[in-house]
Amino acid sequence: MRGISHAGFTTPRPIQVQTIPTALEGRDILGLAQTGTGKTAAFALPVLEYLLKSKKRGGPRVLVVAPTRELANQINKEINLLARYTDLKMTTVFGGVPTKAQISLVRNHPDIIVACPGRLLDLHRQRVLPLEHVKVLILDEADHMFDMGFLPDLRRIIDALPAKRQNLMFSATMPGEIRILADRILDHPLVVDLNSSRPISTVDHALYPIECIEKVALLKHIFSERGFVSAIVFTRTKYRARRLAHQLVQSGHRAVALQGNMSQSQRTRAMEGFRRRRFDILVATDIAARGIDVQQVSHVVNFDMPSTVDAYTHRIGRTGRAERSGKAYTFVTGDDLDMVNAIERRIEAPIPRVVIERFARIPFPGNRFEVEQAGKTPFEKIPARSPRGRRGAERGRKSGRHAFRKAS
Repeated sequence: MRGISHAGFTTPRPIQVQTIPTALEGRDILGLAQTGTGKTAAFALPVLEYLLKSKKRGGPRVLVVAPTRELANQINKEINLLARYTDLKMTTVFGGVPTKAQISLVRNHPDIIVACPGRLLDLHRQRVLPLEHVKVLILDEADHMFDMGFLPDLRRIIDALPAKRQNLMFSATMPGEIRILADRILDHPLVVDLNSSRPISTVDHALYPIECIEKVALLKHIFSERGFVSAIVFTRTKYRARRLAHQLVQSGHRAVALQGNMSQSQRTRAMEGFRRRRFDILVATDIAARGIDVQQVSHVVNFDMPSTVDAYTHRIGRTGRAERSGKAYTFVTGDDLDMVNAIERRIEAPIPRVVIERFARIPFPGNRFEVEQAGKTPFEKIPARSPRGRRGAERGRKSGRHAFRKAS
């Protein structure tokens, strides 16, 4: 309770209210909720309570498996914060760093290990990391582990664990493949589904039809709007993340890239710099779309359209966290219309279209959802067009496409 108070928690979130009592009883749980809704504390608090009341053994008693190093580090920090006034020990295990230091920490008999699947299996095969004493298995962001190809590793990890244990699985979405895995490992679980397919209500999201050549200019315009504090900008490729971060730095912004080709120390410096406000803008691939919790992110911008509907939900979930409001903007080109329709079908709601007159935009027809009225858009309309904007509009007319029809 002192740890909870020190962390600043006063009122439990819905996912915590619905899962903690059952988890304390030792029952399996499948928790489905959007990112930013308090899932880490939902499994950390009952686990800490269990550890304080149970007998210490020669190996870890709780195993948390996460898909990325950044998420593993974050989970470890959050559990450490809640366990501040206990003598419980925990450590992380993941690739991209030398194994020697991790082996030393593992041999110090931590109570909790937060691990990524690959390095966890490596240390287990070397007989450095025993798993026979694990009493609680937690899978966080299970759907993302499937997306990253970790399902075979998860099966090997589960086969190495004691058959008698408690299983807690948390995820923002639950595709069919993960449902099959859940049915395999969970024993009559409590299922809590808090409308996981829709973006959280604290996020105001919108679509911006735009020519590719205008994306960088529109991005800088967004960063000049009132209410901007910090942003995560998502790109499709590692190269584009690096290039865009460099362009923003040259324009005077405090920006940094985060992508998979960076070393672990570089990735850590980028994330910590963003958390500590040394950088205002994090330009990232989908490595940052899951579980990364930075409280004061005011904007998320999909510079490139995500490749899946679930990725859209996870990306925009980086803002509007902990019941704060946030804005999520998606740049849409002519190649992205099918994905726009798929996203709106999934969330069963239209996403407002926003037109800024001085930027060249694509002809962007409406779909089965009614386009939002122009007066509800987050930007004031700017009627004067730049020469580039006029040329872009003229190109659209000459292409034979229908012009974008504004809502009346």
